[in-house]
Amino acid sequence: MTGRAPAPRGVRAARAVCGALVLALAGLGCRGDPPAGDGEASHTRAAAAPTAEARDAAADAADVDARVAPPSIEEVTMDVQGCRLHLLRAGPDACSATRPAVLLLHGAAFTSETWRELGTLDVLAAAGVPVVALDLPGFGRSTGDADPDTFLAELLPRLDAGRPIVVAPSMSGRFALPLVAVHPELVSGFVPVAPAALDAWIERVRGASVPTLVVWGTADTVFDPSGAQRLADVLPDARVLLLEGARHPAYLDATDAFHAALLGLVTRVASADAR
Repeated sequence: MTGRAPAPRGVRAARAVCGALVLALAGLGCRGDPPAGDGEASHTRAAAAPTAEARDAAADAADVDARVAPPSIEEVTMDVQGCRLHLLRAGPDACSATRPAVLLLHGAAFTSETWRELGTLDVLAAAGVPVVALDLPGFGRSTGDADPDTFLAELLPRLDAGRPIVVAPSMSGRFALPLVAVHPELVSGFVPVAPAALDAWIERVRGASVPTLVVWGTADTVFDPSGAQRLADVLPDARVLLLEGARHPAYLDATDAFHAALLGLVTRVASADAR
């Protein structure tokens, strides 16, 4: 990156999508292995950084056409449980999309803007995925104090996003685990990333039939990476993605691998829905 001006957003989006596809083909994302039976989740280990070949291939593919228009990102506000919420929305309308929507939550040190800055909104929107990134109540530009046990169940019908795949890093596990435990029918997929409140909810999510990708960084010093297997063991359709050398917010250290795996889950859910 030294000596190079930042690429326009449209080019960054194209590069991000190409990079995710290259990594998926290289086996750094979810490899599409069938879920293991008898409560044993399949595992994928991904390096925290892509190879030089993967990076070069992604950049070359994107540079073929630098005219790709950046996906537009809309800022939305709404009121739920007495909280004024701020959201970012991108991608096609969920009613016309052929892929499930993705709802991006965040950890205590982050906001919806994290997903904009990381390129996740661009990656998903450019791949034809409706995506919503939310500032949880009391974080970012959202105000109020919601009940974590019921908040998402009340929010989802208001989003016009159908049954989304919910991405829940760290603190947002306090909101997402109750949703999956009590209302699994409201979601089409679940991506916990080293979620908080695991001990409190692990028995209650047991048996929830939701396609799940459990993501954890192997260098996480906040929550022990052994939690990935503990959670996967109680879910009948779970896979584990361990990001080698990644810290607690593993998607920051292994962004391309995370995007590839997330797109892989989107494709898996869409294929299952089409059958």
